[in-house]
Amino acid sequence: MIENLSQLTQQAIAEFKKALAQPMDPNALKKAGVTQATGLVAYDLQAPAKNLFPVLTPIRNRTPRVSGGGGTSTNWKAVIGINTAGLRGFVPEGERNGVITTQVVDKSAPYRTLGLEDSITFEAERAAVGFEDIRATQAQRLLWATMIEEELADLGGNYSVALGTPDAPTVTTDSTGGSIPAGTYNVIVVALTLYGYLASSVTGGVVGQVSVTPAGGGSAFTYGGGSSNKSSPTSTGVLTGSTNVIKASVPVVPGAVAYAWYVGTSGNELLQAITTINSVVLTSLQTSGRQNASEITADNSRNLLSYDGILYQAWASGSGAYIKNMPTGTPGSGTPLTASGDGGIEEINEMFRWMWDNYRISPTRIYVNAQEADNITKKVLTASAAQIPYVTGSEFTAGMRVKSLLNRFAMGVAPEVPLEIHPNMPPGTLLAVTEQLPYPLNGVPNVMEMRLRQDYYQIEWPQRTRKYESGVYFDGVFAHYFPPSIGIITNIGNG
Repeated sequence: MIENLSQLTQQAIAEFKKALAQPMDPNALKKAGVTQATGLVAYDLQAPAKNLFPVLTPIRNRTPRVSGGGGTSTNWKAVIGINTAGLRGFVPEGERNGVITTQVVDKSAPYRTLGLEDSITFEAERAAVGFEDIRATQAQRLLWATMIEEELADLGGNYSVALGTPDAPTVTTDSTGGSIPAGTYNVIVVALTLYGYLASSVTGGVVGQVSVTPAGGGSAFTYGGGSSNKSSPTSTGVLTGSTNVIKASVPVVPGAVAYAWYVGTSGNELLQAITTINSVVLTSLQTSGRQNASEITADNSRNLLSYDGILYQAWASGSGAYIKNMPTGTPGSGTPLTASGDGGIEEINEMFRWMWDNYRISPTRIYVNAQEADNITKKVLTASAAQIPYVTGSEFTAGMRVKSLLNRFAMGVAPEVPLEIHPNMPPGTLLAVTEQLPYPLNGVPNVMEMRLRQDYYQIEWPQRTRKYESGVYFDGVFAHYFPPSIGIITNIGNG
């Protein structure tokens, strides 16, 4: 500390001069005091948390939930034909006719358990005080998550239908229009179920066998993720130049809603595209950073822990359901639905006609992807104004959309069949369901129902750590008593 001028050193004088040469910014004085930037502010957190996710479960919501019995499965007998030998009814005077033949088949569906788990640490519970009752909101969200999972299972659970190994693709090439360099390439295809399609991506790869470590530390278990085995490779032959295009197609695989395409040099066939039709056009190739076809080693299309949803009850062998595969058409584009010219769709009319001719029934609802809903509307609007009444439910706000289709092939007044977008339906596939049968005393109060040994229940597990652990489950099976009332049109091109 300097007490008098005699203590002022040459160094101190130099520091004074340096300070005078760099005067304080006058604007700095304006920053003095406390402002919002100081950080002494409240935090306006709105409580509780806002749940910004959809819980769209139309099939689950409409499917009756009934109590099941004991045992490991629900069983029933189905009378699928009376007088199947076609015995005619005329008889001579005083005589009796012969005995008719009745066809009966045994049916069963094993009960399954479906549920999800969650946990909350002690610290998380305390930190949420004053914000929300986190244990209560966790239980609600876990129930919603389980309902969403049930909806997907009711639509696309697959216990019965093995996709197997697709045929080797048919491959053609063009020498212009792309950027694929010279070389010899192999093309391999893997078919995907609905679960496989929803779980796979071009960058993340195709899901094969899935392994799960139980929350309680029990034995790990596995299930099929929804992919077929890989096909044999098909070579493009030697390509020259640097502007090549590769086109490939494969016969439709029953039960597949999508196809994963692996292309590359021998041993380096990488995932290039996933399509919802049975063909692809590639104008360029990724040579790294993608899943290799060598990782696909088995058919993992079935989930042996699952029950069959509507799609796979229809695709199951011998179901009697209406299945139409659209033709391959132009590779990469496929074959779209066809406008009938009178306000309808040719392929849907064919399905309506088949269901009437064979079973005297009409679907009560059609589920589609947004792509098909848009394409159907556009095709319907190609009809003349006088023919549009075949399709009902036009909404004039900023355009039109088809809400239902008129079924001309039904007894009595032609019914309107609602056309609904389903959150889990993939592009390229259309599903028709029949929710009531017009048969008298048929013993089928519900064409399809969730038959339950126990409906939704929550378990609060004993505490093992400083966490609250819980699960929401149900024990039952999705039972469909008349699969011939289901209709599927698949491999639909976008257009």
